[in-house]
Amino acid sequence: MSVPKQTLEEALDRIDRMRESGAVRLKDRHVTLSHGSGGKATKNLVEGVFAPAFANAVLDRMEDAAVVTREGIGRRLAFTTDSYVVRPLFFAGGDIGSLAIHGTVNDLAVAGAEPVWLSVSVILEEGFAIEDLRRVVASMKEAAEAAGVVVVAGDTKVVERGKADGLYVNTSGVGIVREDARVSAANARPGDRVIVSGTVGDHGVAILMAREELAIETDIESDTAPLHVATAALFDALGDDVHCLRDATRGGVATALNEIAERSGVGISVDESAVPVRRDVRGACEILGIDPLHMANEGKLLAIVAGDRADRALEALRETPGCGQAAVIGEVVAEPAQHLELEVAVLAPELARGGHRVRDRAQVVRGDRRAHVRPRLGHVVGEALRVGLRTGRAGEAGEGPGRGAQGADQATSALELRLVRQESRHGRMTAGRAGAGTRRAGGAVLR
Repeated sequence: MSVPKQTLEEALDRIDRMRESGAVRLKDRHVTLSHGSGGKATKNLVEGVFAPAFANAVLDRMEDAAVVTREGIGRRLAFTTDSYVVRPLFFAGGDIGSLAIHGTVNDLAVAGAEPVWLSVSVILEEGFAIEDLRRVVASMKEAAEAAGVVVVAGDTKVVERGKADGLYVNTSGVGIVREDARVSAANARPGDRVIVSGTVGDHGVAILMAREELAIETDIESDTAPLHVATAALFDALGDDVHCLRDATRGGVATALNEIAERSGVGISVDESAVPVRRDVRGACEILGIDPLHMANEGKLLAIVAGDRADRALEALRETPGCGQAAVIGEVVAEPAQHLELEVAVLAPELARGGHRVRDRAQVVRGDRRAHVRPRLGHVVGEALRVGLRTGRAGEAGEGPGRGAQGADQATSALELRLVRQESRHGRMTAGRAGAGTRRAGGAVLR
């Protein structure tokens, strides 16, 4: 017996009903790599298994750090925990040690807290070199001192050879929340502006280069760094006009903004051309066919601030070390709700030599469930291809083993997946026509 195909409208109606019911259906029978990549599969695992088991008013907020208080304490405290399984352990710009300290410091910082105390737990594999362990611990010490935090507790375990990929690290942290901090992923409002504190994609590309041992000549380094000075500068300048803060780690800028759009019930419109990306990072991404907006960052934050205070926020960030390239990249809109729109640049090699640009548009319209699609990718050069990304379908293109190179499931609808595949084919054709020897894209050289 044949099963009738669902129309687009029927499928979207079904998704909306599931969202409104609050039910999360985890269909997977086994854990896969995609469950750890930060996208839709991770969200389904957390909301389908862990959230129902431990449900409470604090955990249900699903922030980067829990903000808690208790009678007699007098101040709000932020508490967070994170685990690190990065490979390789040492990479350009950092290592698993500094990454573990910075990651937990940053989760506290974007909760509006001053990081104070950390714990460090390690799982070591039998045979791991003591000299490498000393390097990691020294890096942790240096990072903690630079961030002004103290490691006050820890734990060590050793497992059999082949069971731990060398070294795993967990860090937990406690911070004291500022009185003027009222940030949450649920606080974005129409009219707010979206700010990123600097160039995106650096960390994800640096890890990919080291992991895959690619023969690409570049000086790209991880951006791993503490963000508490930057967040303090924002609060000092704007106070409670800072509405949302996120460090764009797994899943990158796109996934973080999707989460905010969904939690706040708003739309977010982002101009990709305004997003700061280093030339060599963009070039490496073009060669490898990946998107900087989905690449992990470990030293960049996203801030959503009151629209009339965006200029002051930029000024405060640009005066902070490491944030000199902060930029306004978008705005919060009322409609369509729970929706991220990107102005996406697409390169057509057959027109690249001509140097001219042609505008085209493809957009999914949620209001009346109609899809308007007029893509002519062969005639679009680096200008505006508008693609609607629905948060509920985030990650479908990137799930499954082997997609971890992008640091997250791709936050993309089925429509965008088709467009991206065409764009990728153009990219490979461009590289192929370059012939043997050196291939260059945006400052990165592939040999």
